[in-house]
Order: sequence, then C-alpha cells, then structure tokens
Amino acid sequence: MDLGIQGKSAIICASSRGLGKACASSLAANGVNIVLNGRDQKVLSETASAISKKFSNINIQVVCTDVSTEEGRQALLDVCPQPDILVNNNGGPPFKNFRDLNKDSIVDGINMNMITPIELVQKVIDGMTERKFGRIVNITSISVKKPMFGLDLSSGARAGLTAFLSGVARSVAEHNVTINNILPGMFDTDRLRQGLDAKAKITNESINIIANQMTSSVPAKRFGNPEEFGEACAFLCSTHAGYITGQNLLLDGGLFESSF
Repeated sequence: MDLGIQGKSAIICASSRGLGKACASSLAANGVNIVLNGRDQKVLSETASAISKKFSNINIQVVCTDVSTEEGRQALLDVCPQPDILVNNNGGPPFKNFRDLNKDSIVDGINMNMITPIELVQKVIDGMTERKFGRIVNITSISVKKPMFGLDLSSGARAGLTAFLSGVARSVAEHNVTINNILPGMFDTDRLRQGLDAKAKITNESINIIANQMTSSVPAKRFGNPEEFGEACAFLCSTHAGYITGQNLLLDGGLFESSF
C-alpha cells in the first residue's frame, strides 16, 4: 500500500533504538525524510547508517540530545522546524516501587513522559494546521490501561498526556491534523529486558523463567516484534489515516482483556 507520505518530513524522538528506531525505519521505507534522535552518539550514528543503506533516497538528520530538556527539544526543531510528522517517544522512569519515589523523581517522570511531548506538540501543531497536514503519534504504554508492577510513575505521566491531548486532537481534526497514541505491550526491546532484569533480581528467579512467565500471559504467546510496531505507526502517519484521531491503539498481543 502506498501510504502517500513520500517526501514528508518527520521528527522521531528517542529513535536510535527500540520502538522509536522501528518507527523511523518504517517511515523511511515510505520515503519520509527523518530526524533521528538519541543520547548515545555511537548508537545514533549506527542507526542512521543502517537506515541510510536500506533507503538511500531519503534525507536523514541526526540530533544527539536529551529530548527531555528544553535545549534538546529546540535542537530537534532547529534542524526540522516544520515537520509533517511528529512521533513522541522517550525513555520512562526506571522500574521502582512507588514507595521509593520522591518528589524530584516524580517531577522528572512527569517531565519525561508528559511535559516533553506536550511542548513539542505546541511547537509544531500550528504549522501543521496551516499546511493542512499533520500526523502526531505518541508512544505511550499498555500501562495506561493495565497497571503494571513498577511502572506507576510512567503510567501516571503517560495517562496525563493521553487526557491532555484528547481535546487537542478534536480541535485540529478539521485541518487534517491527527493525534493518536500507540500503547505497546511487551515488545522485545532494551527497556523490556531491563524490566526482566529488575524483576529477576527482586524475585530471585532467572530472567528466562520471568520471560517465559510473561509470554505465557500473552494470548499471542510471544513478545512483540518492534517492526510490527513501526508499521502500525507508519500507517497512522499516512494519508489514509486522516479519519483516525484521538485514539489509543493497543499493540499487545491481546494481553489487555476488554471487549471495548
């Protein structure tokens, strides 16, 4: 399927690895010029090189910065001030018992997973409405709907982002600008492996046992493949998805049990 976005420009936050990288690769495959972002210059350069080798017909820019900072967000906008597509993504707070959180760590978590994406949306949305095309996809988490051990701060911040942008999405829909959220379940990423390690240390069980327990709880009986996630993101960024807005797309292999 031709997604109709060849030649468009996209900022993909936290895209040097994991789900962000998968989104960047899928957008690049559809002819979108991309801005890659990460905090590790070596990993970021390797990702840019790998995507460039596969899709040589697009422009790739890299910005090594922490998107959670005001300076980092501005650095992204300096290289791409008028993106057609914005994929909001960021690392979340570390896995931690809520009893061990203090005020500073709570504020940091809210900044990472709520304030940062909101401020980026504020910067790009007027240009999108003027050009009559814009696609904003926020990578949140299944934990917005399904409580998960150690992710209380991440869940709360991402749920706040979801609620905040719900009304915004409706206010710009008439201009062919959409805002949607993708809620990943258990995907085979570095963050998931960190979670496995943290839980293994707490329970004194092996990582393999923890992993098997987790996959057995998923109806699909496996962890998600990041490439699957990237393709779903690319479709939401396509010209065909203009009538989809303000939605939460669960990609979880059926883990969240609900009929509606």
